[in-house]
Amino acid sequence: MIQAIGLTSNPRKELPPAVDDVSFEARPGRVTALLGAPGAGKTTTLRLMLELQRGRGITYFRGRPLHRIAHPSREVGVLLSEVPGHPARTIRGQLGMVCAAVGVPIRRVDEVIEVVGLVSLCDERLGTLSRGMDRRLGLACALLSGPHALVLDDPAGGLSVTEGRWLHGILRAHAAHGGTVLFSTDDPKEAARTADRVITLEGGRLVADQEAADFARTRLRPRVAVRSPHAARLGALLAKEARAAQRSVEVVREDGNRLSVYGSTCADIGETAFRHGILVHQLADETGDMGPRATLPAEGLASATVVTSALLTSASATSTPTDDAPTDDAPTDDAPADDAPTDDAPATDEPATAVAATGAHTPDEPGPTAESRTRAAASPGARDLPRLPPPIAVRQAPSPLRPLRYELRRATGVGTGYLTAITVLVSSALLSVLLARIGHTPQPRLLAAWPRDCPLPPAALGAGLLGALAFGEEFRHPALATDRGTVPRRLGLLAAKLLVASVTALALAVLTVGCDLEMLYLVYGRDLAGVPADWLSLSASWIGLTVGCAWAGVLAAGIFRSTTAGLAAVLAVPVVVVPLVQKTLAGPSVRKAAGFSERLRELLLMQWPFGGARYIAAGARLVAQPVGGALTLSLTALLCAYLLTTLRSRVR
Repeated sequence: MIQAIGLTSNPRKELPPAVDDVSFEARPGRVTALLGAPGAGKTTTLRLMLELQRGRGITYFRGRPLHRIAHPSREVGVLLSEVPGHPARTIRGQLGMVCAAVGVPIRRVDEVIEVVGLVSLCDERLGTLSRGMDRRLGLACALLSGPHALVLDDPAGGLSVTEGRWLHGILRAHAAHGGTVLFSTDDPKEAARTADRVITLEGGRLVADQEAADFARTRLRPRVAVRSPHAARLGALLAKEARAAQRSVEVVREDGNRLSVYGSTCADIGETAFRHGILVHQLADETGDMGPRATLPAEGLASATVVTSALLTSASATSTPTDDAPTDDAPTDDAPADDAPTDDAPATDEPATAVAATGAHTPDEPGPTAESRTRAAASPGARDLPRLPPPIAVRQAPSPLRPLRYELRRATGVGTGYLTAITVLVSSALLSVLLARIGHTPQPRLLAAWPRDCPLPPAALGAGLLGALAFGEEFRHPALATDRGTVPRRLGLLAAKLLVASVTALALAVLTVGCDLEMLYLVYGRDLAGVPADWLSLSASWIGLTVGCAWAGVLAAGIFRSTTAGLAAVLAVPVVVVPLVQKTLAGPSVRKAAGFSERLRELLLMQWPFGGARYIAAGARLVAQPVGGALTLSLTALLCAYLLTTLRSRVR
């Protein structure tokens, strides 16, 4: 069950709030439609319910607000926009990533694909999907974790009649199994046809909360659509015959040669046109929309406009939430609320009474805005008025429950990483052959394909690019927070990305040296294919360089939210930081670090196992080098900036 109480968005400069004091319920086992014209506040209402936008109010999902639910994705399935996945990723790959993010087994992918009818398209790429297939994929992502409630923003928008009918059949099946379904739409006919209850918004305020049958009776009227080149003459004849027969017939002249006739039939209009020799191009039965104000009958407007302070105080007392769960007076799933209209209520007065009881206001009497309520609460007599709803803080995007599995599926789901690795290997092999032909290049640089005039070798640049893509693609195609357009920068996700980037950089470094050795052996023989004597220290330096560049790309892209910024940070290390470090180390040195390993042994009062002192001394020598020191300094600064950004977002 979903209970929304007092949802109010923040005012927009000089404009009133987009949503003002909206309260309603969506019961389990039923489909509820949130109806309103474009700009009525439907999307803002849903975002306030899901704590994606600042404002006031509270929404309970089975008795708990969303920020107090440990795993919100397992309670509420959300579809607010198109699926922002990578265009080159397949449907199965996208759902596999979402499985790792929400912590469900991978076998759930096949089950959901079968439910939404994407079995034959599971290997299609997201960039080739039509509007209908994209909606099916979005619904599959919402159903993946088996949520109790579904919240969808205009799910049938842009779909054909057949696809829309299929989509609403899926929503009806979910409600039939005890789930709660809430969707928004701007089509009153769709709401009356597919929903059990219709909640109407106009100008950000709730104007009606009705059963679908009552809604159809008060707002939708049958009419006959007539199209004729002599529409004006035919309309005058129909009105004249209606007055003569004392029948209630309303003729409305539409644009062009179209008429809308209320209170008559196709047979009567056709006979009139035939008798007078009027050509008719179209004659069809339709259902006309009378507008949102028609949801309140005229005889119920007077009672709806009179809202006493005692009634408002009573409604506030019964709907005032606590921190953990609604009060005992709040309506439950088994007993309807006292203020809500029942299913057996008549269609004349009950909708107006329902609007008054929920605190909404009729079009004839606009209610107090958020600013006026704030001033009233600050006045001396505020104790006699209902309390303001609690403020809504934007809920942080959840971190993936299985971050390592998520990152592996993200990295291997598209061909960008494979293409980058192949490009690095080919360019490195060709560059090493060219350097060997020119000469004057030491063998270690030949094996790394690193010219003296280049800031970094191709392998280090490729590792930095792959690291930058790890976060850059997340912000460009956010699979973790599709409703926010951002990515949770949590330490667990960062650790998974750093680990995968390290393994990728290590594999790229080893493959690059192996390919260069093989290419040099094929072209020039054994003279240039020998292994250097100090291969151990050179290997450590080479691996440290590639892994460090990958880490710099990951951290910089996570901070600046861009792949380009991550790659620029990798290039800034040899271009900007290394000269600064060299200039610092080039000055006169008064002290030296001789005997560093011995002093470390004395500090720990124990013998280093397996010759650990030698490895520590080698690591210290690497850091003491200009490139190693610059890379270490850059990684430290980027890591501190990332942690500062993460803590700042949590404080907000």
